[in-house]
Amino acid sequence: QVQLLESGGGSVQAGGSLRLSCAASSYMYGGYCMGWFRQAPGKEREGVAAIHTSSSNTYYWADSVKGRFTISRDNAKNTLDLQMDSLKLEDTAMYYCAAQVNLGRVCTSPLSYDYNYWGQGTQVTVSA
Repeated sequence: QVQLLESGGGSVQAGGSLRLSCAASSYMYGGYCMGWFRQAPGKEREGVAAIHTSSSNTYYWADSVKGRFTISRDNAKNTLDLQMDSLKLEDTAMYYCAAQVNLGRVCTSPLSYDYNYWGQGTQVTVSA
């Protein structure tokens, strides 16, 4: 059983930056897609970005974050990070770390129900 714990959320003004981190309780052998999702009040959970632990291929599912967010993974520390720059009001949401068992080298799904493990979430609030 993999447990995920997010950190790094908070409040920031528009245009600012935050870095989210997700620590996994055990090393992920065999291949996983690790991703970040977000959910704003009254909206569905949205896939933001993902990275495959074997290939290190990255995927940015949400068009609105391309060029502003960067997903990365530190295999030695067993952590997943999301660097968020040029934050906008519409980035305000609860952000979740998730992992999907994936023995290939490609992450194909931005859908939350395809992911097996979830963190408890960390709140990001962007103000004007």
